[in-house]
Amino acid sequence: MSLIVTQHIAIPDQELEESFIRSSGPGGQNVNKVASAVQLRFDVRNSPSLPEAARAALLLGGRLTREGVLIITAQRFREQERNRADARARLSEILRRAATPKKARRTTKVPKASKRKRLENKKHRAEIKRGRGRPD
Repeated sequence: MSLIVTQHIAIPDQELEESFIRSSGPGGQNVNKVASAVQLRFDVRNSPSLPEAARAALLLGGRLTREGVLIITAQRFREQERNRADARARLSEILRRAATPKKARRTTKVPKASKRKRLENKKHRAEIKRGRGRPD
């Protein structure tokens, strides 16, 4: 079974490394006995399933270790299986955002009316500061 990110990106389970650790969250006395938190590791730098554009975006993102591994820790729930699903969903969302290209910003002109209004306001403020525009 693979982690489906987009139509074109699927991460095989062999590339994901899961380890179960003790959670610091809710669970009462059970929290000290059961490893319900999930730590999910994904090697971004060496993954053959990741497109180069998404890899570059993730490497620039700053969430990786020095070795290029993305680590997600999920401990929101008491059950191990729900934390596992949460970690996979979070990884999928991070990869989906990295795979989506950024929209190019197009520069626009400042409208003439805005320029005129700004200059009128400046003139008005100057008159007030000079003492001419003071109401009597």
